[in-house]
Amino acid sequence: MIARTLLTSLALCLAACDLGPAPAATAPADGPLIGMERLNLEDPARRSWDGTAQRPLATTVWYPAADGSLMTEVLIPADKPVFIGGFAARNAVLEPGGRRPLILLSHGTGGSGLQMMWLARRLAAAGYIVAAVDHHGNTAAEEAFDARGFRLPWERARDLSAVLDQLLTHPRFGDAIDPARVGAAGFSLGGYTVVALAGGRTSLEQLEAFCAGPSRDATCDPQAEYPEANAEFERLQASDPAVQAAIRQAGDAFGDPRISSVAALAPALGQAFTPESLSAISLPVFIIGARDDATAPVATNAGTLAAQIEGAETLVLPDATHYVFLNACTSRGQRFVPVCKDANGVDRLALHDAAADVVIRHFNATLPPA
Repeated sequence: MIARTLLTSLALCLAACDLGPAPAATAPADGPLIGMERLNLEDPARRSWDGTAQRPLATTVWYPAADGSLMTEVLIPADKPVFIGGFAARNAVLEPGGRRPLILLSHGTGGSGLQMMWLARRLAAAGYIVAAVDHHGNTAAEEAFDARGFRLPWERARDLSAVLDQLLTHPRFGDAIDPARVGAAGFSLGGYTVVALAGGRTSLEQLEAFCAGPSRDATCDPQAEYPEANAEFERLQASDPAVQAAIRQAGDAFGDPRISSVAALAPALGQAFTPESLSAISLPVFIIGARDDATAPVATNAGTLAAQIEGAETLVLPDATHYVFLNACTSRGQRFVPVCKDANGVDRLALHDAAADVVIRHFNATLPPA
C-alpha cells in the first residue's frame, strides 16, 4: 500500500500538474495529441462529508487535442517524481470531429483520478473523451481521508452518475460527447464502482459473512492507506443519523441506464454483490484480473464476478500483481515505493499496453455505433 506521506504529496501535485510550471520535458515528435483539463465539479444533491458544502467531484478530463497543442510530461509529484503520467497538453483545444464516446474512470482505494492516466491517455489516443473523478473522502487528492469515503463505497457510483450529468451539459465538453456512447472503467474499488453502476447491488450481510468465513481475503482487512477508518466509522455509525441513513441505502440500485458498457480492472469487494443482481446485469462487462494479486485475489473477486455476470469476458494478466494497474514509476519510485516494485522480468508498460488494448477493443465493440 502507498504510505500516507506519499499520498499527501501526490494530492499536492494535482494542482501543480494543472496550474504550476510544466516539467521541462520534450514532447514526442509524433503520435497522438492528448489534451488534459481539471474540472472542479460538485454534486448539488449531496453534501460533503463534513456537511459544509456540496459534495466535491474534482475531475480530470483527457481528450484528443487539436493540431498545434503543446504537450508536456506529467510527473507525480512534480518536484520528486515517483509516478509517470505521460504526455498531455493542459487545457488544450479539443480536436474537431463531432461527438465522441465518453469513458468514466474510477480510481482505487485512497488513489486519485490522475493514477488512471496510463489508461486515460491510451483511450484518448483512440478517440475517446475520458473523465476520472477523485472520490470524496477516499482520495489522495484531498487533504485528508474520511472513514465514510472508505466504508460507504456505493456513493462512488453516484459520483460517476453526477459527473456524467454535468459533463453532458458542460460548456466545453457537452457538445463533444455522444450521450448514446458512454462507458465506465475502474480499478480495484473502482472496479466495484463500475459493477455497481452496471446494476450490481451490495449486501453488507453477505460481505460480513464472507469475511467471517474461511475464504476471507485481504479486501476484508483495514486498508493500509487509512487503517483507522473502521474504528472511526464505527463511532460515526453509532452517533450520526446521516451515516445510518447511508447504510440503509447500501442495497439500493445505483445502476445508470446511460452506461452502455463497463470494464473492471482487478476489481475489489467482489463478494459484496448479490448473485441475483450480478446475474441480472445485461450490458457488456469485461473483467481483467492480475494472476498474482494478493490485495484483491482473482478467485474471490474478478473470478466471482466473471462467473456470475452472464456473458462477461475475462482476461487474467500473468505475472501481474494488484498495483500494475497504477501508473508506471520513475527509477526513484521503483527503488523506494512498494507499489512500484514489480517482480523481476515484469514490464508494467507492456502490461498497460495489453490491458488498454483489450479495454479499447471492448468499448469499440460494445458501445453503440456513432
